[in-house]
Amino acid sequence: MAEVLFYHLSERTLEQVLPGLLEKCLERGWRVVVQAGSRERAEALDAHLWTFREESFLPHGMLRDGTEAMQPVWLTEEDDNPNAANIRFMIDGVVPPDLGAYERGVYIFDGHDNFAVESARERWKAEKSAGHDVTYWQQNTRGGWDKKA
Repeated sequence: MAEVLFYHLSERTLEQVLPGLLEKCLERGWRVVVQAGSRERAEALDAHLWTFREESFLPHGMLRDGTEAMQPVWLTEEDDNPNAANIRFMIDGVVPPDLGAYERGVYIFDGHDNFAVESARERWKAEKSAGHDVTYWQQNTRGGWDKKA
């Protein structure tokens, strides 16, 4: 079964948090799929990952790039996993394919959005019922994460 983490944003935005989490995955040699709620959202993240820091970028791609298997980070709005990722990130309340095929699933949700919070609760129940090892992390005022469950 997969390890499934829920990251509750309260102090910083997804755009501020996601690059650092992806960098940690790449440092560990993991391949990643980020599943967004729409093509537009995936394209916005694509642009952001190229420019979030002047001195570096995160290597990544999406369908229009045509280099699926080569990409360490794949951005999509689909259930696909063309880069053979072992980590799957879900944003925008998306429902992923079976996470049993992954080492880790990561839900990131905005704690200021009631719909996102309710969606995360539903996913927590579903992932727990599926037998995955689930943990809940809440952002603290320093921008770090505190394990709450």
